[in-house]
Amino acid sequence: MIARIVVTPKPVVNDPQGITVRQGLATLGFREVSNVRVGKYIEVSLEGNNEHEARQRVEAMCKQLLANHVIEDYRFEIEMDGHHRL
Repeated sequence: MIARIVVTPKPVVNDPQGITVRQGLATLGFREVSNVRVGKYIEVSLEGNNEHEARQRVEAMCKQLLANHVIEDYRFEIEMDGHHRL
């Protein structure tokens, strides 16, 4: 199994890296971009066949280490046997 995790700053949190990227895009002529949020993408390979247990373990990983729940949101999907499940 593979867990694909996306961690992003919460909407109310200032994102200086996102602001810098937005300004850079505008400088390059991409003026239609109104907002950019920069986050993290994490892939975790898991052993086992139980999707429910895998979801619980990935949830625990996100809460304990991969995301700072005060300033970040996260979402993940589990891929089992080549099929994505949100």
